[in-house]
Amino acid sequence: MEKTLDNIRNFCIIAHVDHGKTTLSDRILELTKAVPQRELKEQTLDAMDLERERGITIKSHPVSMLYNAKDGKQYLFNLIDTPGHVDFAYEVSRSMGACEGALLVVDAAQGVEAQTVANTYFAQDANLEIVPVLNKVDLPGADVAGVSKQVEDILAIPMDDPLLVSAKTGVGCADVLEAIVKRIPPPKTRGVDAPLRALVFDSVFDEFRGVITYVRIVDGTVKSGDTVKFMGSGVTTTLHEVGIFSPTKKPAAKLEAGQTGYLVGTVKDPAEIKIGDTVTSARLGSEEPLPGFKELRPTVFCGIYPMSTDEFEKVRQGLEKLHLNDAAFSFHHESSIALGFGFRCGFLGLLHMEIVQERLRREFNLDIISTTPGVIYKIKMKDGTVRDLDNPLQMPEPSTFDTISEPILKARIITPSESIGDVMRIVMDRRGLVEGTETVDGHRVMLHCMLPLNEILIDFHDTLKSVSHGYASMDYEPAGYQESDIVRMDILLNSEQVDAFATMVHRDKARARGIQMCKALAETIPPHMFKIPVQAAIGREIIAREDIRPFRKDVLAKLYGGDVTRKMKVLEKQKRGKARMKEFGHVNVPQSAFIAVLKGTVKEN
Repeated sequence: MEKTLDNIRNFCIIAHVDHGKTTLSDRILELTKAVPQRELKEQTLDAMDLERERGITIKSHPVSMLYNAKDGKQYLFNLIDTPGHVDFAYEVSRSMGACEGALLVVDAAQGVEAQTVANTYFAQDANLEIVPVLNKVDLPGADVAGVSKQVEDILAIPMDDPLLVSAKTGVGCADVLEAIVKRIPPPKTRGVDAPLRALVFDSVFDEFRGVITYVRIVDGTVKSGDTVKFMGSGVTTTLHEVGIFSPTKKPAAKLEAGQTGYLVGTVKDPAEIKIGDTVTSARLGSEEPLPGFKELRPTVFCGIYPMSTDEFEKVRQGLEKLHLNDAAFSFHHESSIALGFGFRCGFLGLLHMEIVQERLRREFNLDIISTTPGVIYKIKMKDGTVRDLDNPLQMPEPSTFDTISEPILKARIITPSESIGDVMRIVMDRRGLVEGTETVDGHRVMLHCMLPLNEILIDFHDTLKSVSHGYASMDYEPAGYQESDIVRMDILLNSEQVDAFATMVHRDKARARGIQMCKALAETIPPHMFKIPVQAAIGREIIAREDIRPFRKDVLAKLYGGDVTRKMKVLEKQKRGKARMKEFGHVNVPQSAFIAVLKGTVKEN
């Protein structure tokens, strides 16, 4: 058995977005013949249309393959293709927990980017053996020497013998397989006879079989018919099937220490399976869970409403189906006077939110409106208790709490040297703080910043790309909470509050944001028979106002000649009529007005 363990290699591939991670996965599948030649296609491990269109990995995709090395031995490779975006950082870290090594892919033309740095830190924290790979060396702009120096200077990884590959053409990919054998260590385990301990790194829902759990067996053995327990959630289940990925699911007699595979039991609710949990035997199992387990909690919230109230049930069914395959996404019912019945949804980040909304539109053919995204604030009440606030409408009266705190991010921004002034300006405009700078190479600089999460939700990434001509990249991680002067801003139409437009803003930004929202509404809402004030307010204080112009009927058209008092009497009568209409009239707000404000027409300064 020791011989088998020596011939197992568990590894993942990490990289910045669009550095060729999934393309390299395709070449490895091709060289190991894990996928028949006729079934090979680009982005083999990316199953969703969205992943293919955007060129990003959203879900982890494990696959097992056999490789005949030059030393004459056959090795079992377990590859986990991880997401690269910061929203899925916990999923990346758990996937790394199932590996002993990582291929760090760096674009030889673009060099080290922000997420390259972040993913390297994750791999170092997980004590992985990092094998650097310079990809796209066939491009005319490739700078092997310069990028190698970046990897050494910034990431402190030796580049004495770099792996130079072109995943697109296949050049150098065979050397990568040999490097996996030589440089990535075999699994460490207490043995196949030790009590079972398996790390849960992902799960999916199957309509007919229930929850399928993806695991890495750290210690012991598991087979079909065993009764196992999830130590974090306390759930117990009897296994109907165990198997491996090749890359499709393939049943196996058993899974032993060092292997990666899947478990199918009797669990029907995906929420019961926690990423990072430890699976052990229900009887005589391990008392010691694997380290690092934590609950996944949403960080960004928004309301999702159907365009038509008739589609409410379809939206609910769509959200339930998406939740089955994505336990990190949460939702519950809420209602709005302006938008009707809808759902308050929680996401891991902005990309996660965008993906869920896009899948609702595509896979379920739904027309939806989403409210302005917000974050979780912590409110310290007068009695000393601390409350979480994710919905502006639940903001308590200012007299009932002492302080309010907002989430802060530690960000790394890599930008061309000539754009550093503009990047620092937009960071400070968003109430951020630049703590220091670090030279990446002769052309680029890395900024270490602290930024409020609320300030980067709407258009920060677009602005960053704009001022850097598309060359800047950013990665961030949570850095706790800090007290801040956050207030709730309401929008009033004809002195009536519109709850869908309520938002949490910093007091210093409230007036500018209020003016923008009022202007957008005044331009979008069609004229009524009477003048309508559009106001932004903090409590009872009006901080911005725009007016929607009224229709104007020429009541003097039939008057000619006579004294001026005749005209004055008619105009006065019209004025009194409009006052009565304003008092009893109702303002019709079209859907386009909500879309104008909630879909990004309103931009921050």
